[in-house]
Amino acid sequence: MMARGASVAVLALFVVAHSPAIAAPKAAATPKAAAPPPASAAIVGTWEGKLAGRIRFVLHVERDSTGTLRSTADSPDQGATGLEIDWIAVAGDSLYFNMTRLGGSYAGLMNAARTEIDGVWEQGGAAVPLVLHPRGAGAAGAEKESGPVEPKPPYPYDAMEVTYPNPDAKGVTLAGTLTVPKGATGVPCAVLITGSGPEDRDETIFGHKPFLVLSDYLTRHGIAVLRSDDRGVGGSLGTQEGATSEDFASDVRAAVAFLKTRKEVDPAKIGLIGHSEGGLIGPMVAAGDKSVAFIVLLAGPGVPGDSILIMQSLLISKSMGYSDSMATSAQAAQRELIVAAKTAPDSAALATKLKVVIQGQIDRLPEAQRQGIGDIDKLAAGQTQLLRAPWMQFFLSHDPRPVLSQVQCPVLALNGEKDVQISATQNLPAIREALLKGGNKDATVEAIPHLNHLFQTSQTGSLAEYQTIRETFSPVALQKIGDWIGARMGRGK
Repeated sequence: MMARGASVAVLALFVVAHSPAIAAPKAAATPKAAAPPPASAAIVGTWEGKLAGRIRFVLHVERDSTGTLRSTADSPDQGATGLEIDWIAVAGDSLYFNMTRLGGSYAGLMNAARTEIDGVWEQGGAAVPLVLHPRGAGAAGAEKESGPVEPKPPYPYDAMEVTYPNPDAKGVTLAGTLTVPKGATGVPCAVLITGSGPEDRDETIFGHKPFLVLSDYLTRHGIAVLRSDDRGVGGSLGTQEGATSEDFASDVRAAVAFLKTRKEVDPAKIGLIGHSEGGLIGPMVAAGDKSVAFIVLLAGPGVPGDSILIMQSLLISKSMGYSDSMATSAQAAQRELIVAAKTAPDSAALATKLKVVIQGQIDRLPEAQRQGIGDIDKLAAGQTQLLRAPWMQFFLSHDPRPVLSQVQCPVLALNGEKDVQISATQNLPAIREALLKGGNKDATVEAIPHLNHLFQTSQTGSLAEYQTIRETFSPVALQKIGDWIGARMGRGK
């Protein structure tokens, strides 16, 4: 469900999750026939829709023996079923529900005929249309005519399904696709490293497959590519439970070791391309393995995670059209959450602090937006679970600069100038300074105009734009990456 996808996780702030963007779905039609059942009764059942017209979403609602509504959700396109919904409420014709673990919430309005709920799903600062219909109504949401353009087989290169173990992680075997110029041997090769959260080998998000497009471009230009499902995703075995970026770095080391056994690949020309969190992991691997021939950082972090999330909150809020005062308020609340996460001695103390922060945010909302917010204790517990997770604790405190200063291989660091998740102005100078401080003699650092966090050509960089842009990966960025690698490693034939 649109979590992280290709980005560093955004903490769920109430000032964002219950913003005016989700408070005003389209008005319901005036009934023309006999009065329909109340929405609280009609909601029971199974409802279907498509997030932004692309990603299928299924809502299951039932009423237990006490009359309380209970609900779960499915995301069939991501293989997820039975996703927990913490609370669900119906007020008049309005439906609200919250999924704390995903940092997402929904607000919608049921029409008079009880055949449609028109609303908005919000997660990580992105507001996405979601219209729900009863299962079997045949209106799960039409695909956009101008969907993402992706390469289709047959490809003019060899594509092989591969698996390889991580000997340093019990039960972890990675599955991926190795693409190589047709019939080539001994060619340069890039390992693609996904961003935060469970990702498939194509880094699929909002119907886009950026790693499929990137691997296709590079392989057509003589560079082999290995892209793999994250542990526990798709064909890969293992679990992400309790894992941090250090654990995912060990998966990348296993990929490099695997490639050294392949005749198609030159073992002296294996490099890494990491996006978002992948841009944090790539330097961790290259700093400890001098055989890594190059790294490309795509929206990679250059400062500690706490600083990134505080800046991220401000930029996302502004990209959504919030006033300066509201954006600053969201940033202040984010800072409070992070300080609490780093200083609270245990989960109980953190939950207590978070209740105070959440209540303060709720108190600043208009009265109409306070409906359906639910149990603050549950909300605080969900945020506590997120903030105390090993991955988040590592991310908040890890400083990538000392690691970057140890990287001696050629480095290309690119950011979209409109990136609101990993700010170019915050992170690129820090990356450049760390590389120079360590004496790296081949570092190229550049912000590309008009591109967002996914390296799409965008208007504002807002997360809400991701699914509305047909382009999956900017041709300008693709050419920069391919030319840079080719100039240093050569190309296969």
